[in-house]
Amino acid sequence: MDAKPLGGLLKASALLIVVIFGLAISFYEPEAPRTAAAVTGLRLNNLLGEPDHAGFVRAEVPRDFVFPLDHGPHNQYRSEWWYLTAALEDDEGREYGLHFTQFRQALVPAPTGEGPWHSGQAYLGHLAVTDVASRAHLEAERFARGHPELAGVTSATRFEAVIDDWTLQGNALGPLNLTLSASESARVGVDLEIQQTGPIVLQGNRGLSEKGPGSASYYYSIPGLQIRGTLTVRGQEVAVTGLGWLDREWSTSVLDQSLSGWDWFSLQLDDQRSIMVFRLRRHDGRRDDYDHGLLVDPDRLNGQPVIGRGDPGVDILGPEDFSLTPRRYYQDALGVRWPVEWSLMIDEEEFLIRALLDDQTVELSIRYWEGLVEILGPEGNRLGRGYMELTGYEGAQ
Repeated sequence: MDAKPLGGLLKASALLIVVIFGLAISFYEPEAPRTAAAVTGLRLNNLLGEPDHAGFVRAEVPRDFVFPLDHGPHNQYRSEWWYLTAALEDDEGREYGLHFTQFRQALVPAPTGEGPWHSGQAYLGHLAVTDVASRAHLEAERFARGHPELAGVTSATRFEAVIDDWTLQGNALGPLNLTLSASESARVGVDLEIQQTGPIVLQGNRGLSEKGPGSASYYYSIPGLQIRGTLTVRGQEVAVTGLGWLDREWSTSVLDQSLSGWDWFSLQLDDQRSIMVFRLRRHDGRRDDYDHGLLVDPDRLNGQPVIGRGDPGVDILGPEDFSLTPRRYYQDALGVRWPVEWSLMIDEEEFLIRALLDDQTVELSIRYWEGLVEILGPEGNRLGRGYMELTGYEGAQ
């Protein structure tokens, strides 16, 4: 999430720009291969700070969202993603995490000519599954050019996101009713049914999520998703059920040069409340004025299908309303120190956020941390689960 969520608010958003380097050379050649090798050595915050936005539309003022149309692409903006995370378990109570994302990156502001090869769009897909009991974190990715037979996203009465042989698709008229199918040989895969059970939540100012002066995105979430199906982990299939969270974000401008990265959290509490918070990390170490959060309390909702700032049950959190403090770090094999345990204070309420597996680093085209967490109370009692995303840490190339 632009500046997501990885989405997310801070979504590992313009991760997508990596596609440019893998595909740009072959972009205008129909006979080019449909995928590209991974690109390494690119810092995520450099991509998000990319200044060239000439010709693209910018997110500047609140807008009216129209569904199901806005579940689909917004090609006039440079970057966009469809970002699904889930906390799952099997019949014996073993826990699993799912992270699936399809990123869209516009290489140019408009199609370069007639025909499907000239769409000007490129796509990147990330799939990761965490198996807590076996301490396994498996991931895969896909690159593809925007083309009807390769990759793209559409949404009318039916939603469909395709990248190579991965698909997220289904009914979009009213609550989403989708299936997700994605795999990498027999090593890791998912075959899931996803049913929306809660409202669409407009983040920020009725969907305008500001990340800094002149930097904003359009951003909404669906934190109420019921999920069931099967995971494949190292060749073994397991039936799972659980809760999911979908983030949608699109933008042209992203992180300010004063920022090194972000820490983003989507939390689903057992009392049915949903919390999204993120902090933007400044190079000078000061608290950023654009740190932001949102809390949804279902007991106060009035049944609207789309909710946001000003609606009953929606509490907007500014920097003065919450704090995020790292409590423990995990150092990976490359020497990067990831904060994997946090204290979150919202007004007078305290939560401990703890990674269920320290090593949930995504080591694909760009390296970041994205993984399953548990939420504990001050006495150590579990209050829920969620997902955490960490980007821009020193040495994470």
